[in-house]
Amino acid sequence: MKINPADFKAPHGESCDLSQRPTDVTPLYTSKKHYKKKLKKQINKMSDLQRMLFAANEHSVLIIFQAMDAAGKDSSIRHVMSGINPQGCQVHSFTHPSENELDHDFLWRTNQVLPERGRIGIFNRSYYEEVLISRVHPEILHSQRIPDEDLHKDHIWQERFRSINDLEQHLHRNGTRVIKFFLHLSKDEQRKRFLARIDNPDKNWKFTDADVKERQFWPQYMQAYEECIGETTSKEAPWYVIPADDKRNARLIIAKAIVETFASLNMQYPEVDEERKQELQRLRTQLAE
Repeated sequence: MKINPADFKAPHGESCDLSQRPTDVTPLYTSKKHYKKKLKKQINKMSDLQRMLFAANEHSVLIIFQAMDAAGKDSSIRHVMSGINPQGCQVHSFTHPSENELDHDFLWRTNQVLPERGRIGIFNRSYYEEVLISRVHPEILHSQRIPDEDLHKDHIWQERFRSINDLEQHLHRNGTRVIKFFLHLSKDEQRKRFLARIDNPDKNWKFTDADVKERQFWPQYMQAYEECIGETTSKEAPWYVIPADDKRNARLIIAKAIVETFASLNMQYPEVDEERKQELQRLRTQLAE
């Protein structure tokens, strides 16, 4: 089956109803061997394009992963980016903000680690936490030292969406391409994965009481994600709603979407002028002696 990432792209200017979005689709592979072959093909393409990205030194790519717990963010990053030169790729995970981070606006800490030209940046969670977990648990806002007159505004979330959209448009205008993946996991599949973490001693460390506690807020999180995706997907910085019940399927779709983003940059290796070509030939002659 052919992989078409456009099928999973959230349309700009429309609301996002996650209940109408699948968490599982027909397998894009026929066996484990076939899956590995298809994934390797995309990784090889990605690796070639990454080298060109680095050499051209004009664009950068920011890849954002958001999801509920156990949706497969870590494993997607590990498998999809396995063939990428680590010197040209940085992964950043964002948890609870530090005291220093709380002394700045909500975009500050992620802005510190945006990818340089020629490089790939990966955010495992991101500034989107500030319109997701902070919305489900509004008490978090009180720890962010926001002035009272701004904290209690009814439209604080719309203002944050505007700040995010402005940032992503600014990044696009300056050469950074932003692609965002929401790994759309079903509540039942999350339950199965949590049970697997409990039953497998090697995975016990991945499970905490907080995982079960947050699961109780599932409807609130889905509502927050729906509005977030609907308000912040754009042509320049699209959201992809990836069916995540099948991890292999999810990785294949993600890899193809990243490859298509790279390819859309129409990159080329820097051209060498005639003077430099002559200089290289002189150096070659010296080395051949």
